[in-house]
Amino acid sequence: MLRTPSPDGLRFAFGTLTVFPVKVTRWDREAARGGMLCAPLAGLAVGLAAAAAGLLLLFLGAGSLLAAVATAAVPAVLTRGLHLDGLADTADGLGSGKPAEDALRIMKQSDIGPFGVLALVFVLFAQVAALAQAYDGSWARGALAAVVSATAARLALTLAARSGVPAARPEGLGAAVAGVVPVVGALAATAVVTAAGAAAAALLGPYGGLYDGLSEAVRTALAVLCAVAVAELLLRHCVRRFGGVTGDVFGGAAETAATTALVVLALG
Repeated sequence: MLRTPSPDGLRFAFGTLTVFPVKVTRWDREAARGGMLCAPLAGLAVGLAAAAAGLLLLFLGAGSLLAAVATAAVPAVLTRGLHLDGLADTADGLGSGKPAEDALRIMKQSDIGPFGVLALVFVLFAQVAALAQAYDGSWARGALAAVVSATAARLALTLAARSGVPAARPEGLGAAVAGVVPVVGALAATAVVTAAGAAAAALLGPYGGLYDGLSEAVRTALAVLCAVAVAELLLRHCVRRFGGVTGDVFGGAAETAATTALVVLALG
């Protein structure tokens, strides 16, 4: 039976996935389950802050490129770069071509290797370019892209924490949240985020007409679904290579989902 996440779940989500001053009071599996189910809500908050930063710069007369840089920077600041660091470490582990144990050791090192640097460069360039194009279309489209991508990124965390996905290590945040979310809960979260994104796009579509509103709704729903699908491909590859998930894999999945959502929203 799927239960509504408790306040402890909300505190877990915001306390572990953001820098917001929220104290995590429980670290047990039930709190982790609620936290990972609430992860998209943490993403929504991060996305709204990112959109606000971009809109403020546009209001002050900045161009779309500078607004896009600020919008991409805010999620990094609000997560202390945790997901970007996870992306870089995951890229280094996968790129090493070494057995699972050696690859996991590489991922735990504090330095970033060439694969990690390349992953960060291309992902951040793609995010900024897609956001700049969205802001060029309209301020509303850019703001919506920021919110949708941040929420989809944390939805990817919910799906990565579903039952049946093992942890690669017995310790760390990855082990604390691996397998805590029931599959039905992960699917329900995906449906809610997809529907909410589509509804927001229909209401805030930059052209205002019925047809254009429906077009934006379809595009946004597709962006969310493509984001979690590509993150799922990365997740499955990491499980095969490392024997399970780690905190770094969660971060890599989040950044992959965010970038995919932005790229899809930039198409067409």
